[in-house]
Amino acid sequence: MDKLLSRASALVGFGPACTPSITIADAESRKKVQVMKDGAQETLLVFTDKDPVKGEVVLKMDAGKRVEHIGVKVEFIGQIEMFYGNMHEFIAMVRDLDAPGELTSTKSYAFDFENVDKQYDSYNGINVKLRYFLRVTVTRQYSPNIVHELDLWVKNVQQSPPPEMNSSIKMEVGIEDCLHIEFEYNRSKYHLKDVVIGKIYFLLVRLKIKHMEIEIRKRESTGSGSDLYNESETITKFEIMDGAPVRAESVPVRLFLSGFDLTPTYRNVNNKFSVKYYLNLVLVDEEDRRYFKQQEITLWRKEL
Repeated sequence: MDKLLSRASALVGFGPACTPSITIADAESRKKVQVMKDGAQETLLVFTDKDPVKGEVVLKMDAGKRVEHIGVKVEFIGQIEMFYGNMHEFIAMVRDLDAPGELTSTKSYAFDFENVDKQYDSYNGINVKLRYFLRVTVTRQYSPNIVHELDLWVKNVQQSPPPEMNSSIKMEVGIEDCLHIEFEYNRSKYHLKDVVIGKIYFLLVRLKIKHMEIEIRKRESTGSGSDLYNESETITKFEIMDGAPVRAESVPVRLFLSGFDLTPTYRNVNNKFSVKYYLNLVLVDEEDRRYFKQQEITLWRKEL
């Protein structure tokens, strides 16, 4: 059986006599993703909504050592962590692996979490993290429990057909008697490997425009009401025009999304957070004043 081995690190002091590890049954055939955790890159296995999570827990005993316990269990947990302190579990499933007793030699236990509804994608954001993980616990009565966790990464593809209502975006913006432009993007909804195609039309230009750029901006919203936090970051920006435009000039836009670290649009995930994306058109004049117009777009995952 192909396995990915994840070993527990030793605890403070001399370390426990028992070292847990978790292996995933089909690890070698699964897609993998690189995720930042505690400032370092970590490789995680990718699961989709209905994939079973099964494998083996191994409790490796040091030679000549004994560990008394009041039970061994493995849990599958889905959790939303707010970086300002709040934590919420939306999935908590438990499998008991062993009755109370004493460990004197290495033991292994098979586990299987079938039909787990992993409806939300894993997400690492600015103020919020949504994670799925396995946790094995050797519960002890008079000593600290022995605990080990293994993170998993969930990506869900859109099962229904592509969005039917996917009209183009067409807007006019301007400054009275100074600037009047019209921009058009071919669609309002894009999959993560899509291409944004559009045009910018200059209907009136009386400002000395130095250059024009387009940005993809991500806005993460957490909490609600008076506890609502909005954080924005610029995913990318690039110049689409250098120099002053003239009246009736048309500037093409072609933006490939596949090269950027994007997620689907998330709306009110478990009533805890949302993630939205915007195309931001920015014009800069010769005095470095910036004029911009922002338009929301919807992103969705077509394939892993």
